Amino acid sequence: MTRTLTIRPLTVSEHREFVASQPSTSFLQTPAWAAVKSEWRAESLGFSEGGELRGAALVLYRRLPRLRRYLAYLPEGPVIDWADDDLAAWLDPLAAHLRSSRAFAIRMGPPVVTRRWSAAQVKAGIADESVSRLGDVPPTERSQVGARVVAQLQELGWRHQSAEGGFSAGQPQFNFQVPLAGRSEEDVLAAMNQQWRRNIKKADKAGVATRRGGREDLRAFHDLYVRTAGRDHFTPRPLSYFETMYDALAAEAPERISLWLAEHEGDLVASTISIRVGTHAWYSYGASSTEKRDVRGSNAVQWAMVRDAMAAGAHVYDLRGITETLDADDPHVGLIQFKVGTGGEAVEYAGEWDLPLNRPLYRAFDLYMRRRS
Repeated sequence: MTRTLTIRPLTVSEHREFVASQPSTSFLQTPAWAAVKSEWRAESLGFSEGGELRGAALVLYRRLPRLRRYLAYLPEGPVIDWADDDLAAWLDPLAAHLRSSRAFAIRMGPPVVTRRWSAAQVKAGIADESVSRLGDVPPTERSQVGARVVAQLQELGWRHQSAEGGFSAGQPQFNFQVPLAGRSEEDVLAAMNQQWRRNIKKADKAGVATRRGGREDLRAFHDLYVRTAGRDHFTPRPLSYFETMYDALAAEAPERISLWLAEHEGDLVASTISIRVGTHAWYSYGASSTEKRDVRGSNAVQWAMVRDAMAAGAHVYDLRGITETLDADDPHVGLIQFKVGTGGEAVEYAGEWDLPLNRPLYRAFDLYMRRRS
Protein backbone atom coordinates (compact mmCIF):
# COMPACT_ATOMS: atom_id res chain seq x y z
CA MET A 1 0.00 0.00 0.00
CA THR A 2 1.32 3.43 -0.95
CA ARG A 3 2.17 5.66 1.98
CA THR A 4 0.59 9.11 2.20
CA LEU A 5 2.89 11.66 3.79
CA THR A 6 2.14 15.36 3.98
CA ILE A 7 4.41 18.34 4.59
CA ARG A 8 3.68 21.04 7.12
CA PRO A 9 5.71 23.83 8.74
CA LEU A 10 7.05 23.08 12.22
CA THR A 11 7.53 25.50 15.07
CA VAL A 12 11.04 25.65 16.51
CA SER A 13 9.86 23.82 19.63
CA GLU A 14 8.21 21.05 17.57
CA HIS A 15 11.36 20.65 15.52
CA ARG A 16 13.54 20.60 18.63
CA GLU A 17 11.33 17.95 20.27
CA PHE A 18 11.51 15.76 17.16
CA VAL A 19 15.32 15.96 17.09
CA ALA A 20 15.41 15.06 20.79
CA SER A 21 13.28 11.96 20.08
CA GLN A 22 15.81 10.57 17.58
CA PRO A 23 18.89 8.49 18.46
CA SER A 24 20.90 11.06 16.54
CA THR A 25 20.50 13.77 13.92
CA SER A 26 23.13 15.82 12.12
CA PHE A 27 23.70 19.11 13.92
CA LEU A 28 23.18 20.71 10.48
CA GLN A 29 19.54 19.57 10.70
CA THR A 30 18.82 21.08 14.13
CA PRO A 31 16.66 24.20 14.30
CA ALA A 32 19.55 26.00 16.03
CA TRP A 33 21.61 25.75 12.85
CA ALA A 34 19.24 28.20 11.18
CA ALA A 35 20.53 30.90 13.54
CA VAL A 36 24.13 30.04 12.64
CA LYS A 37 23.44 30.34 8.90
CA SER A 38 21.60 33.65 9.15
CA GLU A 39 22.52 34.61 5.57
CA TRP A 40 20.07 31.92 4.43
CA ARG A 41 16.30 32.10 5.01
CA ALA A 42 15.29 29.05 7.04
CA GLU A 43 12.18 26.92 7.41
CA SER A 44 11.48 23.89 9.61
CA LEU A 45 9.28 21.28 7.93
CA GLY A 46 7.60 18.15 9.22
CA PHE A 47 6.60 14.93 7.42
CA SER A 48 3.27 13.75 8.82
CA GLU A 49 1.42 10.48 8.32
CA GLY A 50 -2.01 9.96 9.82
CA GLY A 51 -1.51 13.03 11.98
CA GLU A 52 1.76 11.71 13.44
CA LEU A 53 5.10 13.42 12.87
CA ARG A 54 7.38 10.94 11.07
CA GLY A 55 10.25 13.11 9.85
CA ALA A 56 11.67 16.62 9.86
CA ALA A 57 13.85 18.90 7.79
CA LEU A 58 15.70 22.17 8.19
CA VAL A 59 15.56 23.90 4.81
CA LEU A 60 17.90 26.80 4.05
CA TYR A 61 16.87 29.06 1.17
CA ARG A 62 19.48 31.05 -0.77
CA ARG A 63 18.05 33.65 -3.16
CA LEU A 64 19.34 34.00 -6.71
CA PRO A 65 20.68 37.50 -7.48
CA ARG A 66 17.98 39.81 -8.90
CA LEU A 67 15.34 37.05 -8.84
CA ARG A 68 12.84 35.91 -6.25
CA ARG A 69 13.83 32.29 -6.80
CA TYR A 70 15.73 30.13 -4.37
CA LEU A 71 18.03 27.16 -3.99
CA ALA A 72 16.50 25.05 -1.21
CA TYR A 73 19.31 23.34 0.71
CA LEU A 74 18.93 20.52 3.25
CA PRO A 75 22.44 19.90 4.65
CA GLU A 76 22.81 16.27 5.79
CA GLY A 77 19.07 15.86 5.65
CA PRO A 78 16.13 15.48 5.65
CA VAL A 79 15.63 13.33 8.76
CA ILE A 80 13.37 10.61 7.37
CA ASP A 81 13.27 6.82 7.12
CA TRP A 82 15.90 6.39 4.43
CA ALA A 83 15.52 2.60 4.59
CA ASP A 84 12.00 2.93 3.13
CA ASP A 85 11.69 1.24 -0.27
CA ASP A 86 9.38 4.07 -1.39
CA LEU A 87 11.41 7.27 -1.01
CA ALA A 88 9.09 8.98 -3.49
CA ALA A 89 6.42 9.00 -0.77
CA TRP A 90 8.73 11.26 1.26
CA LEU A 91 10.50 13.28 -1.42
CA ASP A 92 7.64 14.07 -3.81
CA PRO A 93 5.61 16.03 -1.19
CA LEU A 94 8.83 17.80 -0.18
CA ALA A 95 9.51 18.83 -3.77
CA ALA A 96 5.93 20.06 -4.19
CA HIS A 97 6.17 22.22 -1.06
CA LEU A 98 9.54 23.69 -2.04
CA ARG A 99 8.33 24.39 -5.58
CA SER A 100 5.43 26.35 -4.09
CA SER A 101 8.01 28.27 -2.01
CA ARG A 102 9.64 29.46 -5.26
CA ALA A 103 12.61 27.10 -5.15
CA PHE A 104 14.18 26.52 -8.59
CA ALA A 105 16.11 23.49 -7.27
CA ILE A 106 16.61 21.36 -4.17
CA ARG A 107 19.96 20.21 -2.85
CA MET A 108 20.07 17.65 -0.07
CA GLY A 109 22.59 15.32 1.58
CA PRO A 110 21.06 12.02 2.67
CA PRO A 111 22.70 10.97 5.97
CA VAL A 112 23.15 7.45 4.60
CA VAL A 113 26.39 5.45 4.62
CA THR A 114 27.27 3.62 1.39
CA ARG A 115 30.76 2.16 2.13
CA ARG A 116 33.28 1.75 4.97
CA TRP A 117 37.04 1.10 5.12
CA SER A 118 39.17 0.19 8.13
CA ALA A 119 42.10 2.34 9.25
CA ALA A 120 44.46 -0.46 8.21
CA GLN A 121 43.01 -0.44 4.69
CA VAL A 122 43.40 3.32 4.36
CA LYS A 123 46.99 3.15 5.62
CA ALA A 124 47.81 0.35 3.18
CA GLY A 125 46.21 2.31 0.34
CA ILE A 126 48.42 5.33 1.02
CA ALA A 127 51.50 3.09 1.00
CA ASP A 128 50.49 1.40 -2.28
CA GLU A 129 51.73 3.41 -5.28
CA SER A 130 49.09 1.79 -7.51
CA VAL A 131 46.27 3.24 -5.37
CA SER A 132 45.30 6.88 -5.81
CA ARG A 133 41.74 7.02 -4.42
CA LEU A 134 39.86 5.46 -1.55
CA GLY A 135 37.43 4.00 -4.08
CA ASP A 136 40.27 1.91 -5.49
CA VAL A 137 40.37 -0.06 -2.22
CA PRO A 138 37.74 -2.81 -1.71
CA PRO A 139 35.62 -1.70 1.28
CA THR A 140 35.03 -3.69 4.45
CA GLU A 141 31.30 -2.99 4.07
CA ARG A 142 28.89 -2.05 1.30
CA SER A 143 25.58 -0.83 2.68
CA GLN A 144 22.49 -2.33 1.06
CA VAL A 145 20.41 0.57 2.36
CA GLY A 146 22.90 3.04 0.88
CA ALA A 147 22.82 1.27 -2.50
CA ARG A 148 18.99 1.32 -2.53
CA VAL A 149 18.93 5.03 -1.67
CA VAL A 150 21.33 5.87 -4.51
CA ALA A 151 19.32 3.75 -6.99
CA GLN A 152 16.01 5.32 -5.97
CA LEU A 153 17.35 8.87 -6.18
CA GLN A 154 18.61 8.21 -9.69
CA GLU A 155 15.22 6.77 -10.69
CA LEU A 156 13.44 9.81 -9.24
CA GLY A 157 15.52 12.26 -11.29
CA TRP A 158 17.92 13.49 -8.61
CA ARG A 159 21.46 14.35 -9.78
CA HIS A 160 24.54 13.45 -7.75
CA GLN A 161 26.90 16.37 -7.09
CA SER A 162 30.63 16.39 -6.47
CA ALA A 163 31.59 17.16 -2.87
CA GLU A 164 33.56 20.24 -3.99
CA GLY A 165 30.58 21.93 -5.63
CA GLY A 166 27.99 23.98 -3.82
CA PHE A 167 26.14 27.26 -3.62
CA SER A 168 28.17 28.34 -0.60
CA ALA A 169 27.26 24.84 0.52
CA GLY A 170 28.63 21.35 0.19
CA GLN A 171 29.33 18.83 2.96
CA PRO A 172 32.05 16.18 2.80
CA GLN A 173 31.09 12.85 1.26
CA PHE A 174 33.94 11.03 3.03
CA ASN A 175 34.37 11.26 6.80
CA PHE A 176 36.63 9.56 9.31
CA GLN A 177 34.91 8.19 12.41
CA VAL A 178 35.82 6.31 15.56
CA PRO A 179 33.15 3.77 16.62
CA LEU A 180 32.53 3.96 20.39
CA ALA A 181 29.50 1.75 21.09
CA GLY A 182 30.32 -1.25 23.25
CA ARG A 183 33.97 -0.24 23.67
CA SER A 184 35.97 0.87 26.69
CA GLU A 185 38.55 3.66 26.78
CA GLU A 186 41.22 0.95 26.84
CA ASP A 187 39.74 -0.59 23.68
CA VAL A 188 39.75 2.72 21.81
CA LEU A 189 43.26 3.62 22.95
CA ALA A 190 44.61 0.19 22.00
CA ALA A 191 43.19 0.56 18.47
CA MET A 192 45.12 3.81 17.90
CA ASN A 193 48.44 3.57 16.15
CA GLN A 194 51.69 3.63 18.07
CA GLN A 195 52.36 7.28 17.23
CA TRP A 196 49.01 8.43 18.62
CA ARG A 197 49.44 6.43 21.84
CA ARG A 198 52.99 7.76 22.23
CA ASN A 199 51.85 11.36 21.66
CA ILE A 200 49.02 11.10 24.19
CA LYS A 201 51.48 9.72 26.75
CA LYS A 202 54.05 12.39 25.84
CA ALA A 203 51.52 15.19 26.34
CA ASP A 204 50.59 13.81 29.75
CA LYS A 205 54.24 13.48 30.78
CA ALA A 206 55.00 17.03 29.58
CA GLY A 207 52.22 18.38 31.80
CA VAL A 208 49.67 19.32 29.15
CA ALA A 209 46.34 19.99 30.87
CA THR A 210 43.06 19.73 28.99
CA ARG A 211 39.83 21.36 30.10
CA ARG A 212 36.39 22.21 28.83
CA GLY A 213 36.15 25.96 28.40
CA GLY A 214 33.24 28.37 28.15
CA ARG A 215 32.07 31.17 25.92
CA GLU A 216 34.60 33.46 27.56
CA ASP A 217 37.38 31.32 26.05
CA LEU A 218 36.23 31.78 22.46
CA ARG A 219 38.55 34.72 21.86
CA ALA A 220 41.60 32.68 22.93
CA PHE A 221 40.45 29.85 20.67
CA HIS A 222 39.96 32.26 17.79
CA ASP A 223 43.38 33.89 18.18
CA LEU A 224 45.00 30.46 17.92
CA TYR A 225 42.68 29.47 15.06
CA VAL A 226 43.67 32.56 13.04
CA ARG A 227 47.36 31.71 13.52
CA THR A 228 46.60 28.14 12.43
CA ALA A 229 44.85 29.45 9.31
CA GLY A 230 47.91 31.48 8.39
CA ARG A 231 50.18 28.47 8.82
CA ASP A 232 47.93 26.02 6.96
CA HIS A 233 46.77 28.47 4.27
CA PHE A 234 43.00 28.58 4.74
CA THR A 235 40.64 31.51 5.24
CA PRO A 236 39.51 31.75 8.87
CA ARG A 237 35.96 32.51 9.96
CA PRO A 238 35.48 35.64 12.09
CA LEU A 239 35.09 35.46 15.85
CA SER A 240 31.46 36.56 15.48
CA TYR A 241 30.67 33.33 13.60
CA PHE A 242 31.85 31.19 16.51
CA GLU A 243 30.05 33.37 19.04
CA THR A 244 26.81 32.97 17.08
CA MET A 245 27.34 29.21 16.72
CA TYR A 246 28.12 28.78 20.43
CA ASP A 247 25.13 30.83 21.55
CA ALA A 248 22.66 29.15 19.17
CA LEU A 249 23.69 25.55 19.87
CA ALA A 250 24.11 26.03 23.62
CA ALA A 251 20.65 27.62 23.86
CA GLU A 252 19.11 24.61 22.12
CA ALA A 253 20.70 22.08 24.50
CA PRO A 254 23.42 22.67 27.13
CA GLU A 255 25.45 19.64 25.99
CA ARG A 256 25.22 20.50 22.28
CA ILE A 257 28.52 22.39 21.93
CA SER A 258 31.78 22.33 23.89
CA LEU A 259 34.97 24.35 23.66
CA TRP A 260 38.14 22.48 24.63
CA LEU A 261 41.56 23.84 25.55
CA ALA A 262 44.94 22.16 25.97
CA GLU A 263 47.43 24.24 27.96
CA HIS A 264 51.09 23.85 28.79
CA GLU A 265 52.76 26.00 31.45
CA GLY A 266 50.16 28.71 30.94
CA ASP A 267 50.31 28.65 27.13
CA LEU A 268 47.39 27.60 24.96
CA VAL A 269 48.82 24.91 22.67
CA ALA A 270 45.63 23.50 21.13
CA SER A 271 41.92 24.27 21.17
CA THR A 272 38.91 22.61 19.57
CA ILE A 273 35.14 22.79 19.27
CA SER A 274 33.02 19.65 19.59
CA ILE A 275 29.31 19.18 18.94
CA ARG A 276 27.03 16.36 20.07
CA VAL A 277 23.47 15.45 19.13
CA GLY A 278 22.21 12.29 20.78
CA THR A 279 24.66 9.44 20.22
CA HIS A 280 26.81 11.20 17.60
CA ALA A 281 29.71 13.50 18.55
CA TRP A 282 31.66 15.63 16.07
CA TYR A 283 35.05 17.30 16.08
CA SER A 284 34.07 20.53 14.38
CA TYR A 285 36.95 23.04 14.47
CA GLY A 286 40.53 22.89 15.71
CA ALA A 287 43.57 25.09 16.23
CA SER A 288 47.12 24.37 17.38
CA SER A 289 50.28 26.21 18.26
CA THR A 290 53.39 25.98 16.10
CA GLU A 291 55.74 26.94 18.94
CA LYS A 292 55.03 23.98 21.24
CA ARG A 293 54.05 21.25 18.82
CA ASP A 294 56.46 18.88 20.57
CA VAL A 295 54.20 18.68 23.66
CA ARG A 296 51.45 17.15 21.46
CA GLY A 297 48.52 19.27 22.60
CA SER A 298 46.45 18.32 19.54
CA ASN A 299 46.56 14.63 20.45
CA ALA A 300 45.81 15.39 24.08
CA VAL A 301 42.73 17.49 23.33
CA GLN A 302 41.39 14.93 20.84
CA TRP A 303 41.73 12.18 23.45
CA ALA A 304 39.91 14.39 25.97
CA MET A 305 37.04 14.84 23.50
CA VAL A 306 36.86 11.12 22.75
CA ARG A 307 36.70 10.27 26.46
CA ASP A 308 34.02 12.92 27.04
CA ALA A 309 31.95 11.58 24.12
CA MET A 310 32.17 8.06 25.55
CA ALA A 311 31.13 9.27 29.01
CA ALA A 312 28.11 10.98 27.45
CA GLY A 313 27.02 7.73 25.78
CA ALA A 314 28.02 8.61 22.21
CA HIS A 315 28.24 5.72 19.75
CA VAL A 316 30.39 7.58 17.21
CA TYR A 317 33.18 10.15 17.42
CA ASP A 318 33.26 11.88 14.04
CA LEU A 319 36.41 13.67 12.87
CA ARG A 320 34.46 14.95 9.84
CA GLY A 321 35.74 15.28 6.33
CA ILE A 322 38.61 13.68 4.49
CA THR A 323 39.33 13.82 0.78
CA GLU A 324 39.11 10.68 -1.32
CA THR A 325 42.75 10.93 -2.39
CA LEU A 326 45.26 8.38 -1.10
CA ASP A 327 48.11 9.71 -3.23
CA ALA A 328 51.09 10.02 -0.87
CA ASP A 329 52.19 13.23 -2.65
CA ASP A 330 48.84 14.97 -2.20
CA PRO A 331 48.97 17.74 0.46
CA HIS A 332 45.68 16.50 1.96
CA VAL A 333 47.17 13.13 2.89
CA GLY A 334 48.75 14.55 6.07
CA LEU A 335 45.30 15.29 7.51
CA ILE A 336 44.06 11.83 6.52
CA GLN A 337 47.06 10.20 8.22
CA PHE A 338 46.41 12.20 11.40
CA LYS A 339 42.81 10.97 11.50
CA VAL A 340 43.70 7.40 10.49
CA GLY A 341 45.97 7.24 13.54
CA THR A 342 42.86 7.20 15.75
CA GLY A 343 42.19 3.65 14.55
CA GLY A 344 38.68 4.38 13.33
CA GLU A 345 37.22 3.93 9.87
CA ALA A 346 36.69 5.91 6.69
CA VAL A 347 33.00 6.27 5.85
CA GLU A 348 31.45 7.23 2.53
CA TYR A 349 28.02 8.84 2.53
CA ALA A 350 25.59 8.99 -0.38
CA GLY A 351 26.75 12.55 -1.06
CA GLU A 352 24.75 15.57 -2.12
CA TRP A 353 21.98 15.42 -4.71
CA ASP A 354 20.12 18.06 -6.71
CA LEU A 355 16.57 17.99 -8.05
CA PRO A 356 15.93 20.70 -10.69
CA LEU A 357 12.45 22.21 -10.31
CA ASN A 358 12.88 24.93 -12.93
CA ARG A 359 15.19 23.46 -15.57
CA PRO A 360 16.23 26.68 -17.39
CA LEU A 361 17.14 28.39 -14.11
CA TYR A 362 18.89 25.26 -12.85
CA ARG A 363 20.96 24.96 -16.04
CA ALA A 364 22.05 28.60 -15.72
CA PHE A 365 22.89 28.10 -12.04
CA ASP A 366 24.81 24.88 -12.75
CA LEU A 367 26.82 26.55 -15.54
CA TYR A 368 27.65 29.47 -13.25
CA MET A 369 28.85 27.15 -10.48
CA ARG A 370 30.97 25.11 -12.89
CA ARG A 371 32.66 28.23 -14.23
CA ARG A 372 33.28 29.53 -10.72
CA SER A 373 34.91 26.28 -9.60
